[in-house]
Amino acid sequence: MCLWQKPGHTILGYKQSYCSGGTPPNHFRFIHLAMHFRATLFFLILFFFFTGPGARGQLLNDPAAIKTIQGALDKIYNYEFAEAEKIINQVEGKYPGHPVIHILDSFILFWRYLPIKDNPVKAKEYVQKLNACLSAVEKRFGKDSRDPEAVFYVMVARGYLAMMYNYKGEMLNAAGEGKKAYNAFLEGLKLISKNPEFYFTSGMYNYYVVIYPEIHPIVKPLMVFFKKGDKALGMKQVETGTRLGTITKAESCFYLSHLYLKYEDRPEKAVVYMQRLVDQYPQNPIYLMKYIESLVLAGKYDEAESLMPPLKRLQTGFFPASWHTFQAIILEKRDKNDTAAQREYLAALRLPHDDQYTEEYTPMAYAGLARIAKREGNQSKAKDYYKKCLDRAEYTSLIKEARSGR
Repeated sequence: MCLWQKPGHTILGYKQSYCSGGTPPNHFRFIHLAMHFRATLFFLILFFFFTGPGARGQLLNDPAAIKTIQGALDKIYNYEFAEAEKIINQVEGKYPGHPVIHILDSFILFWRYLPIKDNPVKAKEYVQKLNACLSAVEKRFGKDSRDPEAVFYVMVARGYLAMMYNYKGEMLNAAGEGKKAYNAFLEGLKLISKNPEFYFTSGMYNYYVVIYPEIHPIVKPLMVFFKKGDKALGMKQVETGTRLGTITKAESCFYLSHLYLKYEDRPEKAVVYMQRLVDQYPQNPIYLMKYIESLVLAGKYDEAESLMPPLKRLQTGFFPASWHTFQAIILEKRDKNDTAAQREYLAALRLPHDDQYTEEYTPMAYAGLARIAKREGNQSKAKDYYKKCLDRAEYTSLIKEARSGR
């Protein structure tokens, strides 16, 4: 296992994130749904660029270029950004001005400066790349083109812009981009053809369009605007994507493990898919973090602890909150050391969290403190901690525990 903090990789300069409140209208719902599977649009567009009808620039007939770009994606996932940039420059030299170059550039920024929303300089550059993509689409395909490729590029660029504006609290801008992205998404649904790469995108839609209103009942009246889904089918489709997908295989593994952890309460299944990603991309800290989480929740404490040292070397951003939480659970459940566990849980709560990547570690810590309080005979404090857990929890296992413990 190798995880590093290379000089010049300012991955985790962090400011406390926040979550906007309120119940937004239809296109805002699209933004929030998209946040749960942000990479869906990205890989959908890349796949379409490679294989879709009407592809420009003859990339469809250039297997070497396709293989090269897939290699660039592997470099990005493994945090080898300089190498990825060299590969992308080669493709740009052969296909100058193509919208996909701007999307790839934005993808590097997204991962390199994670979470990019908290880096004002790079967030601005990120927005510029997305707008450059839209300009390239209009130049290549014409304004408001319904060419399938153009629709997908507009969908991904508008969707990412909407999410960025939403994170920044610029709700009017988010609404405008969200509406345009949602319209493109609807147009894109008509264009999807049967292909292994679409198991991921179809599965994520089928699952989330059902689970999201179950977890957030307040949005149920708005879901009439969405095509109906099927959770069981969605899980099956994403699992198929882990086996048959090429470009979408990594995302299928990551999000399938996420579904098993968050909603299905089957961490042992998540372990399988996260291990694949960690083995293939050993320098990706997000994959390592989620792998350790799945091991901890599956009760594989010794294995989880053996992987902690490289994660503990990440002393900035939201990573410290993660490993303090994992260490606390191990101390509590394996070592039966409530005093040390309580110290780690409280340390985790004092550290920055991120609404996208470490949102559940706060309620995990509160649940741990509640269990310790119960064992100490302090039922009042336990109920208070469980209430705080329930205010933040989205993992079904935590919600069930907190409700029964109140």
